Amino acid sequence: MNKVFRAKRTRAKIHGTAERPRLSVHFSNQHIIAQIINDDTKATLAYVTTVGSKMTGTKTEKAATIGTEIAKKAKAAKIKKVVFDRGSRIYAGRMSALADAARKEGLEF
Repeated sequence: MNKVFRAKRTRAKIHGTAERPRLSVHFSNQHIIAQIINDDTKATLAYVTTVGSKMTGTKTEKAATIGTEIAKKAKAAKIKKVVFDRGSRIYAGRMSALADAARKEGLEF
């Protein structure tokens, strides 16, 4: 139950707009999902996942790959700035690897 409360507390302070959409990241036991969302229109603007891909390596390496791919898709959708939504997770390990890789590709948050 604590995980749900932490996620709600984080999302209560974050709102994605057309100028700065929300970069939401979800880690399951096996996969990583990142999506850029405009909360005003409730639309997903860009989406990357490891589901169905043939990625190899550790989960941290996969997170870094997802970070670079989501930044490239954001660039293609003409999105430069986002609000980072980490959900209930702390900003360390895989989460920071994904964020650092996205920043290297030019995404600002």
